[in-house]
Amino acid sequence: MLKERMAAFSDGVVAIIITIMVLELKVPHGADWSALAKLLPVFLSYVLSFIYLAIYWNNHHHMLHTVDHVTGTILWANMHLLFWLSLIPFATGWMGENNFVSLPTAVYGVALLMPAIAYYLLQAAIIRHQGTGGPLAKAVGRDLKGKISPALYIAAIGFAFVLPRVSQAIYVLVALMWLVPDRRIENMLK
Repeated sequence: MLKERMAAFSDGVVAIIITIMVLELKVPHGADWSALAKLLPVFLSYVLSFIYLAIYWNNHHHMLHTVDHVTGTILWANMHLLFWLSLIPFATGWMGENNFVSLPTAVYGVALLMPAIAYYLLQAAIIRHQGTGGPLAKAVGRDLKGKISPALYIAAIGFAFVLPRVSQAIYVLVALMWLVPDRRIENMLK
C-alpha cells in the first residue's frame, strides 16, 4: 500500500482529535474577567495538548517522507499510535476541569507516555521494514530525545501524586524539547 492513504487517514484523525479538544472549551458563564479566569486551567491544558498533537503530526509527517510503501505491521503500528493519541482529549479535559490535581495529572502523563511508546513502535516497524541501513534508521540514529521523553513521563506520573506542579513542569519541558524542530529527517532527505 502507498503511504499516502495512511498519511491522509492519520491527518484526518489528528484533525478530529484537535476538534474534539476545542469543542470541550466552554463559553464562560459571565461577562467579566473572573468568569474567564475560571477557565484558565482548561485553556492551559488545551494549549499544552494542542502543542503535543502538533509535534506528533509534524514528526509523523517527516517520518513518512522516508517511507515508499507501508506494510500491514506499519498500518497496525500507526493505528496503535492513533488510538493513544485519541485519548489525549479525555485526559486533557479531566486535568483542566480538575485544576491539575494529582490523579488527573498522572492520567495525563499516561496519556502522553503511551503515544510516545506507540510512536517508537511505529518507528521500529518502519526501520524493521527498511532495514538498519534504511533512511529512517540513518536519520534517527540514537534518538536521544525519543529515549529521554518516556523516562520523563514516567517520572512526571510519579511526581503527580506528590508534587503535581513538578509533573506539569516536566510535561511542558518535554513539549519544549520537541518543539525545537527535529531536522534529522529533513537533513537526511536533502
